[in-house]
Amino acid sequence: MSTKKFDVIVVGELNIDLILNSIDSFPEIGKEKIAKNMTLTLGSSSAIFASNLSALGSRVAFIGKIGNDSFGNLITDSLNNKGVNTDCLIRSSEWNTGATVVLNYDQDRAMVTYPGAMEHLVLSDISEQVLVQARHLHFSSYFLQPGIQKNLKDLFKRAKELGLTTSLDIQWDPVEKWEFDYKGTLPFVDIFLPNEQEIRFLANESTVEGALDTIIPFANHIVVKMGSKGSLMATEGKRIFKEAFINNNVVDAIGAGDSFNAGFICKYIRGAELTECQTFGNLTGAVNTTKAGGTAAFTDYQEVLKAGSEQFGYRD
Repeated sequence: MSTKKFDVIVVGELNIDLILNSIDSFPEIGKEKIAKNMTLTLGSSSAIFASNLSALGSRVAFIGKIGNDSFGNLITDSLNNKGVNTDCLIRSSEWNTGATVVLNYDQDRAMVTYPGAMEHLVLSDISEQVLVQARHLHFSSYFLQPGIQKNLKDLFKRAKELGLTTSLDIQWDPVEKWEFDYKGTLPFVDIFLPNEQEIRFLANESTVEGALDTIIPFANHIVVKMGSKGSLMATEGKRIFKEAFINNNVVDAIGAGDSFNAGFICKYIRGAELTECQTFGNLTGAVNTTKAGGTAAFTDYQEVLKAGSEQFGYRD
């Protein structure tokens, strides 16, 4: 039994999502459209990951920066309700909490994000006294956190020196420049978790296989999320592909990649073989799509196993 207070510390972005559904037609400049449904909810890749990992039974803490405002209260309450420790959240009186407005129309989606306080999280906000309380460090959404970008390698290096295992999901680059020092950073990352588009753009390659060839010399283990196709892992000189669990009645796919991450890391910190982690990540990604939003399908580990068994034939 671990003597650490937390299994995982998540460092990442925090924002709320204002989601507008059932819009008459796609937005046009100068015209007003009507949405018949609205949801205000916890957003951000990091928060979905932390919430679902906690629901799967891991002890999770979060380090992030939010505003001293009602949106910040919503985020704190939402994380607490999922069992995530929020003692290390930093409240800013200078910056408002980040927010994303999501406009869903048919199969299309448009998003506008105000980064707010999450842009201003810096390395000095993350103390060693906090890191040593955990077994594992996860960082997400590199491109949305300019305050820590130049020091990300130092954060992972420090975590490894303190004995933590580590994982990273860089997420999408909104400006599409893909300026990330993977050669310097990935040696300190145990599990790198890009999706197929992200790794291709990062490596400037046209195929996932080509991207893996480019990046794996600098990495430990890479797990590429490929949506309904499954996942591809590069580890110890091997490439391991696992097919997805297919949901023929998808409610939505919001947070499916983050849920894959949660499933993978849930098993990883329990000492499971990497192929078992990969399979469970595929499952939790699929379970995510059975309910609306990124966290609704995750109440506890047994319920996820039940959904996996009944809907996808999974056996733990």
